Amino acid sequence: MLPGLISYGAIVLLFVLSLIDPVLGSIYLFIIIASTLVKAIGVAYRTIQGYEVIKRAEHVDWRQRLDDLAHPHEAYERLHDNNSRSYHFAEHLENLKLMSAMPGEYPNPEKTLHVVIVTAYNEGIDVLRPSIRAVKNSTFPSDRVILVLTYEQRGGEEMAATAKKLHQEFKNTFKDFLLVEHPDGLSGEVIGKGPNLTYAGKKVAEYFEKRHMSVENTIVTSLDSDNHVHPKYLDNVAYEFVTHPSRQRLSYQPVSLFMNNIWDAPAPTRVIAVSNSFFNVISTMRPHVLRNFASHSQPLQALIAMDFWSKRTIVEDGHQYWRSLFFFGGDYSVLPIRIPIYQDAVLDETFIKTVKAQFIQVRRWYYGASDVAYVGVRLFCKREERPVPFWQLLPKFWRLLDGHVTLAILAPIVAFGGWVPMLMNLSSHIMVAYNLPNVVSLVETFASVGLIVTVLVSFRMLPPRPAKYKKGKNILMILQWVLMPITSILYQSVAAFYAQTRLMLGKYMEKFDVTKKVIKK
Repeated sequence: MLPGLISYGAIVLLFVLSLIDPVLGSIYLFIIIASTLVKAIGVAYRTIQGYEVIKRAEHVDWRQRLDDLAHPHEAYERLHDNNSRSYHFAEHLENLKLMSAMPGEYPNPEKTLHVVIVTAYNEGIDVLRPSIRAVKNSTFPSDRVILVLTYEQRGGEEMAATAKKLHQEFKNTFKDFLLVEHPDGLSGEVIGKGPNLTYAGKKVAEYFEKRHMSVENTIVTSLDSDNHVHPKYLDNVAYEFVTHPSRQRLSYQPVSLFMNNIWDAPAPTRVIAVSNSFFNVISTMRPHVLRNFASHSQPLQALIAMDFWSKRTIVEDGHQYWRSLFFFGGDYSVLPIRIPIYQDAVLDETFIKTVKAQFIQVRRWYYGASDVAYVGVRLFCKREERPVPFWQLLPKFWRLLDGHVTLAILAPIVAFGGWVPMLMNLSSHIMVAYNLPNVVSLVETFASVGLIVTVLVSFRMLPPRPAKYKKGKNILMILQWVLMPITSILYQSVAAFYAQTRLMLGKYMEKFDVTKKVIKK
């Protein structure tokens, strides 16, 4: 109940303080607005910084760097006089130096395997084929990739037929191609992605056990049906896995960019897709607050030890961070991978269906507020029962709670809060209250700098405009941002309040509402 109580309480408090004294209400509001301005400046800076880092990481030859690790001494001798300023080149030299000095401390990069699990419900072959093809086109050797297509039995016969067609098409492409059908109605499971992933993960563990294959140097990447990995992603993850001594206690988090079909999506969902993409860009520049989101990679050995993903939550990605943190007693972190995985913006058959599907998607994301209770009971318990030291966990808990409360309250307070002190004191002539809307407007003008930066950088990140669209579409890509206040209220505040209200009332969400994937011809 805590996130909802605080969110509703923050709104009510503005009215109560304004009724008691308009100056108190004005001060309270101004603190919130001023913090928004500070965050907007940070957003602008982190967006530019993140974009540049991603572009630099994309230009690195991660395949060559991974090959260098196989012969670290020779590679170091070849490269140590190189004055390259490419992304993390100095760190690469240091890694080669360390591996030369302590060869037994690092796994052989030539024996590193990738298991890529693609989850599906009832998506068509037009959605799934490009996702599998993107893995095929990776610079990482396909003969060291095991692809797993795990689909729901409740997806019906058509889904099973689609899976078999894809297996027939790609069966000779990878080291192996496994088909896994997740049975419907297993006990102890919600209807969602987590149970499907976990069922597939256990099948992978059985596969390795039957063939007496080592799981120690194997990385598992979970993908949604519409996810297209960047060609260099698997190499980048393998490189970080090999070079980090704490490799088994790391998750490897790419930058999720909702850009696959951005030109086809209607304006409201384009705004949401680009906004969420930039949130992920900003997050990758703040590793201390980074948590699992959507697709991510984790060592198979660690997944087996912690029994894979949760089968009891519809937000298995973010929840996986907390499960891992507690399982490893706090000795766990998420490592940012600055190579993107591309996903679809929400697109359904009609405009009305699309905007509805978008709301369903974000309310599912914001149901991550359920983790507040999961973390809170482990923070405020007896010392001997606490899985992570109190002072290590407290700031993480605070950021989790603050993030969900901010999602709910920020948009309506910024949009309408400036009028509350005045409207609650119509008989008063206190100038602070009457001038507050103007002050808020001025602060919002400065805060719009962050939005302008977002618009400019978004143009540079867009995929090429399809030939079917004329140049006038570029203008719409700019004009769409006038919808930002509306989308912020409907798709952030309302969706967050919806999720938090259900948690307050005990109306728990136990079904993963799949976002329909439509390919626009």
